[in-house]
Amino acid sequence: MRLAEYPDDIAFATAIGIRPVGLAHPTEEPHVPPRLMAEARLFRRLGLSKTLISAMLVRANRHGTTLEAEMLASGVLAEDIYYEALAEILRLPFLRQLDPAQVEDLPGADSQLVDPSIIRLRHPARPPVTAIVPSADRIESFRERLELSPMLRTMLAATTPSALRTALWQAGRMRRLRETVDRLFGTLPEASARITLWGRQGFYVGTVLTTLLALAITEPVIASLLLHIVLTLLFFAAFLVRLVALVAERRQQRGGALNLTPPAGPRPVYSIFVALYREAAVVPQLIETLDKLAWPTACLDIKLICEADDEATLAALGAMRLGRHYEIVAVPPGHPRTKPKALSYALGAARGTYLVIYDAEDRVDPLQLEEAWRSFEAAAPDIACLQAPLIITNARESWLSALFAFEYAGLFRVLLPRLAAARLPMPLGGTSNHFRTRVLQDVGGWDPYNVTEDADLGMRLYRLGYRCGTINRPTYEEAPTTASAWLGQRTRWFKGWLQTWLVLMRRPSQLVRDMGLWPCFVFQVLIGGLILSSLAHPLLIFYVGMIAWELFGQSAHVTEGFKLVLFTVDIINIFGSYAIFVALGRAGMTPDERPATGRRWAMTPAYWLLMSLAAWRAVRELRSNPFFWNKTAHRPAQTTASAGTVAETG
Repeated sequence: MRLAEYPDDIAFATAIGIRPVGLAHPTEEPHVPPRLMAEARLFRRLGLSKTLISAMLVRANRHGTTLEAEMLASGVLAEDIYYEALAEILRLPFLRQLDPAQVEDLPGADSQLVDPSIIRLRHPARPPVTAIVPSADRIESFRERLELSPMLRTMLAATTPSALRTALWQAGRMRRLRETVDRLFGTLPEASARITLWGRQGFYVGTVLTTLLALAITEPVIASLLLHIVLTLLFFAAFLVRLVALVAERRQQRGGALNLTPPAGPRPVYSIFVALYREAAVVPQLIETLDKLAWPTACLDIKLICEADDEATLAALGAMRLGRHYEIVAVPPGHPRTKPKALSYALGAARGTYLVIYDAEDRVDPLQLEEAWRSFEAAAPDIACLQAPLIITNARESWLSALFAFEYAGLFRVLLPRLAAARLPMPLGGTSNHFRTRVLQDVGGWDPYNVTEDADLGMRLYRLGYRCGTINRPTYEEAPTTASAWLGQRTRWFKGWLQTWLVLMRRPSQLVRDMGLWPCFVFQVLIGGLILSSLAHPLLIFYVGMIAWELFGQSAHVTEGFKLVLFTVDIINIFGSYAIFVALGRAGMTPDERPATGRRWAMTPAYWLLMSLAAWRAVRELRSNPFFWNKTAHRPAQTTASAGTVAETG
């Protein structure tokens, strides 16, 4: 138990009228608010000391929880022993475990995963029994009811919240899996990547490709010129969007610490979802990170979501000493085997007002939840998601990790904040997304079939009228250091961006009406432009070389002036894009981070060519294996976060 979890417990207790035993006059009783009086009497009856009860009352008042919740969260009471004691008070049989085969998976049963209180058990040879989870605040009224109706005792049994949830997860696993896989496709089929190309899209794609092929055969010079012009304009648009973000970052007034006043009232329950697959190596680091979060334990709902056949990860979690606020959710095997499917499987069981996604290898700033909560409470209701910055800590390890650090610094600390400030669509990162839980559930959660579920969800939220924002407290990660690991991860990202673009472009006119013309253009540049520019990057370099050769004396099919304009714009596109990539990264980094990258920025052309390779691999995979999740192997962090990268939030 951490009795010193809040150093000002005594001051707070005095302010709300509680006098902790040991500080009050020996003849005085502590002043207990009426809503907690029944619980306090029960715990005295169970033999707990007044000092402990008083300290837990302080926490319960501060957090807006119950005395029971604080006692169990602190670890001073073992769950099984406590609920068995309540069963004895009620004179009910106590079931330490429930047989999932006997659980009736009734409609609406999953609500008990959020607030476990009652479950129906059907025995093969005996009358059915209702298992209940008694609570301290209602124990006396329920005991009196049982005294008036003794026959109820023959139909009831007491159990624990953990036993009830464990049995219910198992009993409804296949039904829940089907619902998870079919939910978005069944309610918003146009928002699902389950079908890669809809019939109309397939017709349009086939028509365009056939036309281009015919033009390339009959008029190769004209076809080449048209393609060149389209690619040049596309590159230039992408360059301009990033240049505008960089200029806005330079002009921004850099003030002091961001000061967000704590909202009135207690902290809400915060759900933390972590999807783990073959992550046994990083489990100890993950638990250490989550245990350091500065949030009341009684207000945490941490779900570690694993594949049911991932025995190594489940064993690693089983070897850890996890608090009562942790819950291991085993997702039954099924197609597609993706991270968004696992997250959506557990979404209906989220207890929190807010919900955040972390990856297994993340190291999270302990105050990130605090900043997100304060930001949500201060923001407009249409702010549905807040993205925390992701910071790469192993930039020194290889040229790939150095360029990755540039990329992340520019994206998460320059581009996304500028998009958020302009109320434009944001492609979210795959971790450290903080959501309003109810909104996330209402929009259908994650698409199980999209392998870049974060970008897809960010665009869907915008299309449905919600906005995303950013916060400052970071999450630290390590980038892949080998070409094979980097290519596998980036191929999956490009495949997901392709899926996202195809999903949103099923009805382009409707997309413009939903988003607006300018936001739709930004979406095209951010997602469609990124894909096409990566695919065409080698071709643009070839065009530059070809025009340069022609400008030095070879015959041309167009005027010299027009060639010179194209050549100039191409040079700006290529070298300007390289320069803006590095400049965005440096603008997002702190002075302590920049030395770690050294002069590896000179490898930017090679990095972009690797991106082109990943994009072409993604196109092939989208056709042959669209839902394959290329798993990135993770290891415990080899580096530590620099103190200079931590943003102050006040």
